[in-house]
Amino acid sequence: MAVRKFKPVTPGQRHKVISAFDDITTGAPEKSLLAPLRKSGGRNSQGKMTMRYIGGGHKRMYRIIDFLRNKDGVKATVKTIEYDPNRSARIALVQYADGEKRYIIAPNNLKVGQQIVSGAGVAPETGNALPLNEIPLGTIVHNIELHPGQGAAMARSAGTYAQLTAREGTHAVLKLPSGETRMVLVTCRATVGSVSNPDHNLESHGKAGRKRWLGRRPRVRGVVMNPVDHPMGGGEGRASGGHPRSRKGIPAKGYKTRNPKKTSKKFIIEKRKK
Repeated sequence: MAVRKFKPVTPGQRHKVISAFDDITTGAPEKSLLAPLRKSGGRNSQGKMTMRYIGGGHKRMYRIIDFLRNKDGVKATVKTIEYDPNRSARIALVQYADGEKRYIIAPNNLKVGQQIVSGAGVAPETGNALPLNEIPLGTIVHNIELHPGQGAAMARSAGTYAQLTAREGTHAVLKLPSGETRMVLVTCRATVGSVSNPDHNLESHGKAGRKRWLGRRPRVRGVVMNPVDHPMGGGEGRASGGHPRSRKGIPAKGYKTRNPKKTSKKFIIEKRKK
């Protein structure tokens, strides 16, 4: 996997850096695993704008991803590695021995023709999903459950992974991409390996139009608004006034918003790096 840079023959291509897509093996998705995806434009059921700077964008179909990996003991063969417009990672179409097809988040270095399997007692190899109590310490994992049977919730975006560092009784200790160290029940499942498309963070849109294709409208800074529109608005000239805060008045840049009574707090051993 690599990225492509362009000769600056146009202003939009001068800073454009996109994926080379050399890992993609097909351009057509599996029709049986597609679902319609309606856009809200940032409006609620009454038609009022509740989220700003959302609208437009290319029409998409949702790819139904198997985050549960609950078809235990049945081998699946990787048929294709595909692009998914709804996420930063690549997805893989796998076909089980009984003929059923499913999409999964593609791990890094997963190849077409490779066989994967899920469930207890399987080998801790790339693409296999198994409980944390059966994965060797030090292993890189992704698609981690927070509750048994919930489905993957952590380490799902491009290039991310967590490392299994220890096991203490009924809990496993994971070091997450953010630097946070936390405990997860050993009965939760994880997939061995890191997520595909690790060069995603090197990409650059190069022009505003590529943002619009993704459904993102221009974002307006609070300091250029009027006082009626934003706490940081108003003033004469280029006054970037007062303390940085959100439109609703919540302070930014260092103000802690996490609830100290949150249930998951007792499972966090070390907070994420600032």
